[in-house]
Amino acid sequence: MNVSSANVTVVLQYRDSFAKAVVKNAVVVLLGISLNCVNVSLLHSFCKHQVLHTNPRYILFIHLVINDMIQVTLTVMLFLISYTVYKLNVSVCCVFVLFALFTTENTPLNLACMAVECYVAVCFPLRHVQICTARRTLLLISLIWTTSMVSTLPDLFVTLATQPLDFFRSRVFCLRETAFPHPVLMTKRDGSYVVYLVVVWVTILYTYFKILFTAKTASTDARKARNTILLHGFQLLLSMMSYATPKFRGLLLQWFPQNPADSQFAIYIMVQMLPRSISPMIYGIRDKNFRKYLKGTLLCPSSNQS
Repeated sequence: MNVSSANVTVVLQYRDSFAKAVVKNAVVVLLGISLNCVNVSLLHSFCKHQVLHTNPRYILFIHLVINDMIQVTLTVMLFLISYTVYKLNVSVCCVFVLFALFTTENTPLNLACMAVECYVAVCFPLRHVQICTARRTLLLISLIWTTSMVSTLPDLFVTLATQPLDFFRSRVFCLRETAFPHPVLMTKRDGSYVVYLVVVWVTILYTYFKILFTAKTASTDARKARNTILLHGFQLLLSMMSYATPKFRGLLLQWFPQNPADSQFAIYIMVQMLPRSISPMIYGIRDKNFRKYLKGTLLCPSSNQS
C-alpha cells in the first residue's frame, strides 16, 4: 500500500469523538470567519481608494487576499463536510479539489512576484515606475493563474480518460488522492512540486539577499525593510509546506500512528490557516500607506455619526 492510499485508509478508519469533533470544527470555523472578515475589510479598503489601484504592490497584495479568501472558504467547507456529509459525489469533489489546488499553488507564485516587485523598488527605485506598472501586474496575475491551471488540470484530464463513468457517480471521502486516483498523477504531482520549489526558492533567495544587502546600506527604514523580509520569508516557508504536505503527512502517520486525526488537524492549521494570517499583518497593519486607508475606511461610519 502506498502512502496516499494509507492516508485515505487512516482517515476512514479513525474518527474523532463527538466532543473532539465539535471542538475542532468550532476552531476551524472561527478561524475561517475571522480571517475572511479581516480580508474583506482589506478588500473593501482597496476597492474604495482609487490611488491603490495603480500601485503594483497593492494589486499583488489584494490578489493574494482574494486568493486566501477562496482558499480558506474552500478548505473550511471541505473540513466541515469531512465530519458531516463525510463522503461527496466524485464530480463535486473534483471541483472542490481543483479550485483548492489552484489557490494553493497561486500563493507561492504570488509571493515570489511580490518579492521581485520589492526587489525592483528597493534596488532600482528610479526605474520602478517604468518596470512595474498596473497593466503588467494584471498580466502577471493572469500568468500565475495560467501556470497553476497548467500544473493542475492534467489531473482532471487523466482521470476523465482512465476512469469509468460510474466512478464520477460514486461517493468518496474528498481528498486529492481519491478524486484523482491514477498512480501516474502522484509522480506528476511530486515532479511539479520539485519544479515549484526550485523556481520559487531561487527567486526568493536571490531577491531577498539583494534586498537585505541594500537595506543594510540604506539609512532610512532599514529595520522595517529587514522585518518585512523576515515576515515574507516566514510566510513563504509556511505556504510552501503545502507542497510537502503528502510527505509530511506520511511521516506523521509513521511517528504518531495512535493519533492520525490529530495529526491531520495539526497539518491543516499549519498549512492552510497560519500562512494566511500573516498577509493582513504585513500590509494591513505594518504598511503605513495601506493602514492609513484601512483606518479611514473602518472609522468613516463612526466619524460620520459624530
